[in-house]
Amino acid sequence: MPPLMDPAALEELRRIFVALDYLGVAIFAITGALVAARARQDFVTCAFFAGMTGMGGGTIRDLLIGAPVFWIGQEWFVAVCLAATFAVWIFRTDRWPGKPLRWLDAIGLSAYCAFGSLKALSFGISPVPAVLMGAITATFGGVMRDMIAGQPSILLQREIYVTAAIAGASATVLLSVGTGINGWIAGGAGAGIAFAIRAGAISRGWKLPIHPG
Repeated sequence: MPPLMDPAALEELRRIFVALDYLGVAIFAITGALVAARARQDFVTCAFFAGMTGMGGGTIRDLLIGAPVFWIGQEWFVAVCLAATFAVWIFRTDRWPGKPLRWLDAIGLSAYCAFGSLKALSFGISPVPAVLMGAITATFGGVMRDMIAGQPSILLQREIYVTAAIAGASATVLLSVGTGINGWIAGGAGAGIAFAIRAGAISRGWKLPIHPG
């Protein structure tokens, strides 16, 4: 299937990809390294968690859409994860309080849901699967981190998390495909919507209704 965007738009998206990709990897890598550090693990284990959390969602996305896995052959992504691990190692876990990290995670989720959906579109993926690719990019690294660490997944804590990613990815795709708007604007709007929803969940305790049974 041919890409849904013209070559000029694709070139602009590539520039957006670089900025959003490094931002998302760095933020999620810090959260992954912190989980291992707070469990009193060694440096190598912290680095593993940083890499898995920072690059896990994007790896699954690329495999699903048939794209080259983004960090293969680009050692700077691995370097970003190592830098995040060093930062956690040097500044100690008690200097990374919980709530600010939730805000960092919200920023990473917002950037990655927009980035993932735009990248899927650039590879000719239809709008609905592109939205799902955005949500996967934004959430699966954190899900894998919690599963391997033996922590309760955020998906089971009734927090609005995946919903925020889906909303941001949907807005990005609708603006990009439905209106042909500039990629920076579409991605920024989608990320802003995702962050606003996630911010409401963090600061005001927003939750979705539970199953009545």
